[in-house]
Amino acid sequence: MDTNKKLFSEFAPVTKQQWIEKVNADLKGEDFNKKLVWNNLSGLDFQPFYTNEDAITQLKNTGENSQALVNYRTVAVCCAESGNESAKKAVEEGLNGIIFQLIDKVAVSELLNGIDLNTVTVSFEVYNNAIDFTKDLVAFAKGKNLKGYIDTKIISSYVTTASFDESKVDVAAELVKLTADFPNFKAITVSGTEYLDSGANQVQEIAYTLNSLVFLVEKLKEKGVEAQSIFNNLNVQLAIGLEYFVEIGKFRAFNNLLAEVAAKYGVTDFSNTITAKTSIWSKSVTDAETNLLRCTTEAMSAILGNVDGVLIDAYDKEFKSSSDFSSRIAGNITTILREESYFGKVSNPVDGSYYIEEVSSKIAEKALELFKAIQSEGGFYTAFENETIQQQIAEIRLTKLKFLSQRRSAMVGINKYPNLMETVEPSILSKADAANPKVLTPRRASLEIEAMRRVTEELVAATNVRPIVQLASYGNLTMRKARAAFAYDFIGVSGFDVHQEESFESAVVAATQSAKSNSHVVVICSSDQDYDETAMDFIKAFRAINTDKVLLLAGAPKNMDELTEAGLDGVVNMRSDVLVTLSAIQKKVQKTLNS
Repeated sequence: MDTNKKLFSEFAPVTKQQWIEKVNADLKGEDFNKKLVWNNLSGLDFQPFYTNEDAITQLKNTGENSQALVNYRTVAVCCAESGNESAKKAVEEGLNGIIFQLIDKVAVSELLNGIDLNTVTVSFEVYNNAIDFTKDLVAFAKGKNLKGYIDTKIISSYVTTASFDESKVDVAAELVKLTADFPNFKAITVSGTEYLDSGANQVQEIAYTLNSLVFLVEKLKEKGVEAQSIFNNLNVQLAIGLEYFVEIGKFRAFNNLLAEVAAKYGVTDFSNTITAKTSIWSKSVTDAETNLLRCTTEAMSAILGNVDGVLIDAYDKEFKSSSDFSSRIAGNITTILREESYFGKVSNPVDGSYYIEEVSSKIAEKALELFKAIQSEGGFYTAFENETIQQQIAEIRLTKLKFLSQRRSAMVGINKYPNLMETVEPSILSKADAANPKVLTPRRASLEIEAMRRVTEELVAATNVRPIVQLASYGNLTMRKARAAFAYDFIGVSGFDVHQEESFESAVVAATQSAKSNSHVVVICSSDQDYDETAMDFIKAFRAINTDKVLLLAGAPKNMDELTEAGLDGVVNMRSDVLVTLSAIQKKVQKTLNS
């Protein structure tokens, strides 16, 4: 036996074209590109598979997988004593990074008392008196390895208020001088989280963040700050979205383009940091525990994308003050990924992956194109003042919301797989008020669906009745069960009390029994053939007994006009829009309950 013989060497190699031919045969005439090629909202196309025949561009300067990953927790500081207690508790729970949110001036010595600055990274969001605070900080940290960053919200405040505070540039210039003896503490923070959280795609988040950085660099250079000092003092905060592999590519692409931008200023060697924060856009207030899963995959993609620190929001932060439990769980996510899954302990594990390299290079290419377009039109400030950036983000946001409403994008507990055992207080659900188009407003993607759910919860509170939905099935066993399951999932998003499928021996029996039941909505569930033969009989028998109930059909019948004229109120199927369909049902049920 030849032990040196390569495994499977007796098989001839298979070319990519042969694979494609096999796939096309299995598709039985369906279009390969429409069926299998993924079209991302960043305007990128991703193939379903790659072989060694594909020429993949491997990006340079994509960052290094952090061996000292910072696991952050945010601590809101009302006074030095309580802030210090919360910070020490976080350290005891295994976190090695604290972000202090400071509204008023506090004593640094009291705030950081008992915290080892050599092992714990401390960062600060300072809204007032940043210079005085930093003077106290550097005096307190003298002789220690101060690590972290300070964020004066210089860009964040501008994009969310449309008012740029020029004095913050002077503050930033002074902070660079004050922290000169602490190379691991970054005095300038540029945030890109507001873009993604307002509905932008990954390409836009990268491009606009770099545009804002160039704007700030030019401002600081006017104040006498050298480009080398700016990039050495730079911390960038980016949000993490739900598209796992694309987010990995996003962070790698950002590192690559940041190096290119720095090179244009003659800076080739610098030591910035990137902090990744779980997004607001992807979170929900219904079935909120699902946020834990979203946070986990988001953290994974950020770490594999070579960030330096991760901030995971508590799963219940969107609708109440985070509890000790939810904060602890949030911190544990990164700890488990780092200590038990070895994330952050393996050097650049995604490098060389065909798919990741393809995603990274395509995002970098598109982002650079958009970045240059904004710069050519006057740069970041001009583009924001004339609302170019806001309009471009709004276009992507509306597309995302349309996909969500049409269930082409699935979000568990929001537009698919609702938790029907859950009761939700109306007060925590959004009213979906119109936002100011002149600014960026970080928001959840689910606001419009939440507003629809709020209507149900307010109706329940006012009438003490939760509308009941009956799934009346008959005929073909396979199809009736499939359509009942679809209707159960679809209508459950509304917050109605959707009962399990009830099967009947015939259409007329199903119609008679469901018309007499205590339900407020009845959904006919059967096969297309059964609908052709007996749907009209069902509707006529049903309406002869009850004219008030909402009557729906699960499917897409050919004779829709005739069925509607006979008394059918609507259909639910794969093409139904969640908001349009369920809002119409709500209005009819409201009318019945209020009459």
